[in-house]
Amino acid sequence: MSKLLQEPENSLINQSHHSRERDEPLNGDGFGVGWYNRDVHREPAALRSVRPAWNDRNLGGIAPKVRSDCIVAHIRAATRGEVTEQNCHPFQFNELIMMHNGTVKGFTRMKRILRQQLSDDLYDWVRGSTDSEHFFALFLENLQAHKEEVTLAKAAKALPKTIAQIEEMKTQVGVDDPVTLNLAFTNGDWLLSCKYATPSTGTPNTLYFSQGTRYECEDGVCRMVQSDPSERAVLVVS
Repeated sequence: MSKLLQEPENSLINQSHHSRERDEPLNGDGFGVGWYNRDVHREPAALRSVRPAWNDRNLGGIAPKVRSDCIVAHIRAATRGEVTEQNCHPFQFNELIMMHNGTVKGFTRMKRILRQQLSDDLYDWVRGSTDSEHFFALFLENLQAHKEEVTLAKAAKALPKTIAQIEEMKTQVGVDDPVTLNLAFTNGDWLLSCKYATPSTGTPNTLYFSQGTRYECEDGVCRMVQSDPSERAVLVVS
């Protein structure tokens, strides 16, 4: 985990106080990391905190001691919802983890309509107040994740449906503000990511990915190595 969070020059911790591709370089409204260890449990472990990532001793102590085939991490600059642990990404439902970079502007006007579309199980599951967690809940509803096994094919079908519903709700309540959705979902075996922005957004948040056979970090420089074709690795960043 430290090869992602601590060692690179552009590590997540460094980006939490010196982001290069945002108007506001400071992301100090909390952080979260999640990782999978299938030998122990099907569901992921997660650490979330409202402390800035650069100033959390627990994260600094844990990161060098964790290895996993699937790690997710998020730093928060709050746009919707209070700075509380419940509002820190990643959000988790059973085996699934979700993260979001962006905003659903006008969410407070859409919130009641969105929550009315949730089953009792998913309505009660929501703990925070962010647009991100509510989007995830609607996505889970479309997946019937509280009733059925979630596959990549089902997730890929549910995602555009969920985005379309958000746009429909905007129209219902008369919201013209843009939506920006850089999203990542995983169950530890597959990864689904997308970038969506309404045309009026302007310049949306960046989303990069790199594929290879192995991720490495040496002397502060991280790279994706192309070597053994039997190994596969992917890195998605936003």
